[in-house]
Amino acid sequence: MINYFYMISNYLEFFYAMFLIFGMIIMIKSRRNKIHTKLDSLDRIFSYFIDIGMFYLPYIYLLTHFLDWIFPYYNIGILDFADYFLPTWVAWPGIGFFISSLWLLWKSHTDLDSNFSPALEIKEEHKLVTQGVYSYIRHPIYTAFCLWAIAQVLLLQNLIVGPAFLVVIILFYIYRVPKEEQMMIEQFGEEYRSYMNQTGRFIPRFWR
Repeated sequence: MINYFYMISNYLEFFYAMFLIFGMIIMIKSRRNKIHTKLDSLDRIFSYFIDIGMFYLPYIYLLTHFLDWIFPYYNIGILDFADYFLPTWVAWPGIGFFISSLWLLWKSHTDLDSNFSPALEIKEEHKLVTQGVYSYIRHPIYTAFCLWAIAQVLLLQNLIVGPAFLVVIILFYIYRVPKEEQMMIEQFGEEYRSYMNQTGRFIPRFWR
């Protein structure tokens, strides 16, 4: 008989380790760039729900599973009722998506450097970044979050926690990306339109 709790615990340990790496990446980049921006009201609402789906729900789930492991007779896992069990092999693509998302987040922030901002804004001396991963894809950070969200579905096998980030991030992209690209067109004009013709929005375009 398959020990599902043991199997899921291994997935959670991996997820948590990757989680800590991601946190360190964002913390270091944020301090380096000294990000102090004001989000508009809808962006702020989305940011709250993104934090819930990406951070708080997984933290609660991971913590209660850890406490369940320490105190197995107390049934601390408040979200366990929504658990589901996928075939063991899905862990491998989940791990692949997660590692890819972390690499892409790091590379995207590195290529953007001081041009990065969580808000829709054009900074002083703002440059159109077209090198590195941006030579193939216009929104690699958003793609990285999509990879993260898919990995979360595969690794955190819970009907509440698993898809929480994916649902929010899809709605956020529908709202945010057209506004962001319109802002860039207004700032950079034909240079950005030409850039759009040479790159993919979320999926890299390796052909020209």
